[in-house]
Parts: sequence; structure tokens; C-alpha cells
Amino acid sequence: MHYKFPFHKKLVGSLIATSISIISFAVFADDINVEKIEVISSTPLPSVGIPVNQIPSNVQTVKADDIKSSQALDVTDYLNKHMGSVYINEIQNNPLQPDVNYRGFTASPLLGTPQGLSIYMDGVRMNQPFGDVVSWDLIPKNAIAGMQIMPGSNPLFGLNTLGGALSIQTKNGRDYPGGAVQTTFGSYGRKTSEFEYGGSKDSLDWFVSGTYFDENGWRDQSQSEASQLFGKVGWQGEKTDLKLTYSYANTNLNGNGLQPESFLKRDYSSVFTYPDNTKNESNFVNLQLAHYFTDSVSFSGNTYYRKIKTATYNGDINDDSLPDDIGGLGEAIRRSAAGNLRCATTGAGAALIPGGEPGEKCAGLINRGSIDQENMGIFGQVEVADKLFSFDNKYIVGSGFDYSKSSYSQSAEFANLTADRGLVGTGYYADPTNGMGFEIDGDPDDRRVNLSGKTYTWSLYATDTLSLTDRLHLTGSARYNYVRVQNKDGLIPDASNPDSLTGDHTFNRINPAIGLAFDINKNLNSYFGYNEGSRAPTSIELGCANPDNACKLPNSMAGDPSLKQVVTKTWEAGLRGRLDRTFSWNAGVFNATNENDILFVSSASTPGLGYFKNFGETRRRGFESGLKAQFDDLSIGANYTFLDATYQQNDTFTSEANSSADANGQINVSKGDRIPLVPRNIFKLYSDYRVTPRFSVGADLLAISGSYVRGNENNQHESGSVYLGDGKVGGYAIVNLTAAFNINNSWKVFGRIDNLLDKEYATAGQLGASPFSPSTGSYMLVPNGANLNSTTVGETFLAPGAPRTGWIGVRWEFGGAKTALKTDND
Repeated sequence: MHYKFPFHKKLVGSLIATSISIISFAVFADDINVEKIEVISSTPLPSVGIPVNQIPSNVQTVKADDIKSSQALDVTDYLNKHMGSVYINEIQNNPLQPDVNYRGFTASPLLGTPQGLSIYMDGVRMNQPFGDVVSWDLIPKNAIAGMQIMPGSNPLFGLNTLGGALSIQTKNGRDYPGGAVQTTFGSYGRKTSEFEYGGSKDSLDWFVSGTYFDENGWRDQSQSEASQLFGKVGWQGEKTDLKLTYSYANTNLNGNGLQPESFLKRDYSSVFTYPDNTKNESNFVNLQLAHYFTDSVSFSGNTYYRKIKTATYNGDINDDSLPDDIGGLGEAIRRSAAGNLRCATTGAGAALIPGGEPGEKCAGLINRGSIDQENMGIFGQVEVADKLFSFDNKYIVGSGFDYSKSSYSQSAEFANLTADRGLVGTGYYADPTNGMGFEIDGDPDDRRVNLSGKTYTWSLYATDTLSLTDRLHLTGSARYNYVRVQNKDGLIPDASNPDSLTGDHTFNRINPAIGLAFDINKNLNSYFGYNEGSRAPTSIELGCANPDNACKLPNSMAGDPSLKQVVTKTWEAGLRGRLDRTFSWNAGVFNATNENDILFVSSASTPGLGYFKNFGETRRRGFESGLKAQFDDLSIGANYTFLDATYQQNDTFTSEANSSADANGQINVSKGDRIPLVPRNIFKLYSDYRVTPRFSVGADLLAISGSYVRGNENNQHESGSVYLGDGKVGGYAIVNLTAAFNINNSWKVFGRIDNLLDKEYATAGQLGASPFSPSTGSYMLVPNGANLNSTTVGETFLAPGAPRTGWIGVRWEFGGAKTALKTDND
């Protein structure tokens, strides 16, 4: 779509009002505690909030002490083990880079994963402009004061809130005085260090924290390192509060991804090819303001700036050297005496070996990518609590503007493949401008990308909660989003060229919500809600939407047809109750229908190859329940979710590694077929027992049922002569243990064992072609006259879960309120 950009006068007026004060303060959010006061903010910005029993959805809340006592590595680790309807896919296979899924919707750090969850920290959206991805390694775990999962396509949480939103609030020195230092070490060379310190004096308060993570990794070639620094300074007056936050992160992560199931049976720690490295550096500044005009009228808002630099370095198989069909003959390849696969080393037009074209004769590629992103914005809202026709009424009106710019560049270097499946560059690139002249089927082999993009987002929203009686509460909400995405292709700037990425796209929509919450009695509450949310396609999705120009993300894009924005319509209903202060429970049902869902569809020639497409309709529905109980020294919690995620219309996908594919590599997807990587059953059980006032032990069980892998969207793949694996991810159950001993009020030692029973399992998978022998792991070469040609087998690639691992640590707390030793159960 190409439109002339309209100037929205009404939104400009609302933005001027927003700009009166530079925005958002977390003092409200820092007080969030559903166990004690049961009040949370209904918007990403902090507010006085409303009681949980008035919210028409199944909100889940977490406190800082919950995360600390769990000994979770990071926020994703805690979500996976304790939060209902949450599960992870470890496609990248790095502990700091999982895909987090909630009700079948995803927040992932990987370009190419359709995103469906929005993540906020202190009112700022953490989804990145280029692809809506979420880099979990940039979120400071030990600075988290609390967080909530807001379910459904809640329009108040803006774009990309298709399945839900995670809202995080960070600590301040007034509420978290004193300091702590902690260190852990254990399996596979893992070492972590953390510190935090907070305090206040008169109107000022301050808080600072930092973390350091380093490990060799349990898989081959998987060393990783991450550093985080967080600081906040606040000023609190009689009616006005200010907070200035700065967060920095620098990470160097290796995650070598999916591996054929046959390889994992021989060597569980092996990798397909390496390296697969991602480096992130992030700077984030957020200025927050809250002002109370009266006891019933307040304002909150924020203005922020974020800059992220990402560099990727990935060693991959050269798809063009492989056969078109599983089990066929590919290009002629030369093997050295040492077992390495060689390609051009001298001369741009050097004939590597007889047959084929130069670009097809190198077995490997090294793909380098660079993404620079800047993001800034301003948001504000007014909250009013008053009477409406004698009824208690609370409403919020807000608006905001977000601007981002990003640049993305990519190059592909032909590489030699070593005997252990590592990639070594040759100095020759798939770049027709450097005089090398490599060709594929007579066309220049050009795998460069140089894309820059700008995104402008205007938003206006409102919500009102009207208490029709002291037991019945009606909530209505709406949000208008206007999005303009401008792409500029640095290689082919002419938008009229069909191969150009240059384009100007606009999207807009009003998303509504309505719901009822009713107190059946003082210990039993019911709710029903309906809401709609939307997501505009991002630059990378708009640039990779054609099955004829499939992308091996993040390293190739081509100009493609425009995608439509996704619209999700969700309804849910349920009950929640409390027998007394020691026992609470919930049970409910939900149904979310996506129209024009944006899917990344596998082409299956190799893992990771595919394209984005609009799919007419998908549905995610289910039942979820949970309970928490405290019995003297024993605390226990459990969650169960039944999740049914299906395609709701017939369509045709490309999946050449699927045994049911036709001669053109096509599979037929029918209404009712299950969406890959979505398990039907999710069960969690966790407990903590205080053996003595100083010693406690904990255990948790995570049980996930099986699912289909990507490439098996029709659910019909079967193992056969050249197809290995059944195209499924098996179900699994994992047991983890924790223990802690309080030496005194300041010192604590603790330990943790994950996967106690040392189970081998997988969390994700994909069908693909492998040129390596399932029995030996070596590159397969088939005699063909005077040449040796490549061949492939179809494999089920899996993301293996970590084996049994253990860590021990020590924590020292000083100043402020001691938490190392507690004698109460609150």
C-alpha cells in the first residue's frame, strides 16, 4: 500500500497535552501486590490502579521476592516454571534467547518468528522496531520489582498485543533500601554475579544494580557472556514524583540452534554447523513523571530513548550446493585430504571443480548481519476517580507518539566446511559489485541487503470502569493506532523496481474492549471479557512475503507484496476465588481468533528458510486453571492449561522435507490442522518447604505434551526411507530442585539442580534437508562420473533441552530490611 501521509490534527492536540509534563513514574507500580492490596495498573503506564477483582480477565502477578526465591536465571526462566499458560521454545538453544509463548502467542528474540506478545518495562514497550523481536538478555532481572501478565488482545497495551502483554516494573531506592551481592557457579563453567543497592534521603532516592553472566555452554561451541547495569534516581514531592532510569546491556551469545534428531542420538551436545553468534549492545533512558492534582485526579507519563546495536555471525550450509529434491544429487564438491570441503581460493572466476557454477560449489556460507535501531517516544495519561450518576467510576484517557528508525545490512561469504562442521571464510562474497562475478543459474549471485526504515506510531486510548453496584463492575476500553512504515533500499532505491525494498505503508485501526466482573460473594469472583488487538507488519515482514523469494533470515530479503495487519479477537470467562488468606485459585476459558495472521512458513530445503504470509484465520482456544496454597511451612502452587491452536481454513504451504509433499514440494493444510510448536497440555507444580527456620528446600515439575514441528503444518509427515524422524516434538516432564540455608540475617548459601532425572528432551523442531550422514555426521558425497556430488536426507531437526545441571551460590545482604532470614510466611 502506498498512501500520502495524512496529518492528524486531533492527535497533534493530544500530543501537545501529553508534552506538558515529561512522563511516567513507577511509584504506583512498585506498590503492586495482588496478595496484599490486589490493585494493579490497567495500562502500561503506572497508575493508582484498580482492584484485580474488577478486571475482566485472568491477570497473573509476580513480586521481586518470588523471582529471588525461585533462583531463576532470568525473567524467562521464572515465567516458564511458574506462570500459567506459559511455555518456551529454545530454538536458538541459548539460555538467554528463548521464545516465550503464552496461550500460543510468542515473544521471541529471533527475526522470522511471528510475534504476538507485547513486553513493557516501566511503561516503555520493549519489542524492538525491526521485527517486533524481544531481546530477553537486555532486561535486568535483579532490578525487577514486580510484573503482571495481562491476558488477551487488550487494546490498552497497544500494537502486537495479540495474545497478551507482560508489564514489568523496576525497583527504586525508597521501597528497596539496602544492598546485596550474590555470586553463583556450577555446571559447564557457568558463573554469575549480581549486586544491587538502594536508599533514600528526604525527597531523593536512588537504586543501582548489575549482573554478569558467563558460561561455556552445555553444547559444543556455545560460550556466552552478558553484562547488565541498571540505575534509577528519584525525587518525591508532596504531589509530584520524578524518576530517571538508565539501563545498559552488552551481551555476546552463542546459540547453535536446531540439530537433526539422528545426530542427537549419537552425541547430545553436538551442533549442526557453527558459529552462530549474536552480539547486542543496548542503552535505554526513561524519564517518568507522576503528579496528583487532587486525591481523585492524577497524571502519569514518560519520555524515553533507546538505542540497540545487534551484530550476527552465522555459519550455514550453502543451500545452492544441495539437490532440489530430498535424496537427489546436488553440486559437485571437492574434499581435502583432511576431510574439509573446499571451494575457490584463487581468482574470481576460478573453476573449483568440474560442473556447476562457482556460487553453487561452496558447501558453506558465513552470513553477517548488522542491525542499528533507535527508538524514542512520549506518552501520558490522566486518571480520574469520581462519581457518575451516583456510581463509582474510574477512567483513564491517554495518548502518545513513538518514532523509530532502523538500518539493516547483510553480507554472505562463501566458506569452507571443516570436518567438525565449522565454517571458515574464503574471502569471496556473493556480491556482484566486487568483480567476482559468481552466478546462480545464469543470474548474479547477490545476497546483500541494505535496508533502512522509519516507523511513526500515533496512539490515543481510553478506559472506564463503572461500578454498577458494589459487586458488579463494567469496563470499556478503546485504542486508536496509526502506523506509518517507510522502507528505503540502499541497493535498489527505486520503488518501481519489483526487487526493491523501498516502500511507504500505512495501517490504522480502532480496537475496542468490554468486560464485566462480578463478586458472587467475598471469596468468589467471576469475569467475562471481549477485546480486540492488532499488529502492523514490520520492515522485515514487508520485505519477506513472497514464496518465490524465500528468506533464510536474517540474511536475505526481496521486495514483496504488502502484508495486511493482523487483527485478533479474544473472549474469555472464568472464576477466581480465595478460601482464606492461605488458599487462592482460578479457572477459566479463552478463545482468540486471528484474522490475516502473519506466519513464517518453512520452505524446508534447509532449517530456517521460508517466507512471511498472511493466513486467513487461525484460532487459539483453551482452558486454564491454577492454585496457590500456604500450609504452615509448606507453600505450593500449580497451573494447568489445555491449549488448542489450529488453522481455520484450507491453504497450501511449501515444505519439501515433508514426506507428504507433492512433486512441487507443496503440502495441503486443512481447517483443524494443529499449528506447529504449540503443545496441547501444559502442567506446572512448584513448592517450597521450610525444614527449619534457617533451611528450606523447593521443587518444581514442568510437564509439556508433544507438538508438531515447523514444516509439518499439515500434521501428515511420516518417517520413511529418505525421511528420518516423525515430524513431532515429543512430550516431556522435567523435575528441578532448589535449597537455601540462611547462615544469619545477612548471609545465605543456596543451590539449584535443573533436570534432576537427566532427561533428554526437545522444546522445538523443524523439518529440513541435511547433507550430513545420519550415522557418521560427515558430509555425504556420492560418486557421479568423475565427480563427487552432494546429496541429502530429510531430517526432523530438534532444539534439545539442557541435561542435568547444577549451581551453588552465596548471597550477602546489608543495610535496609534483611530478607536472608525470615520467620514468617508472608
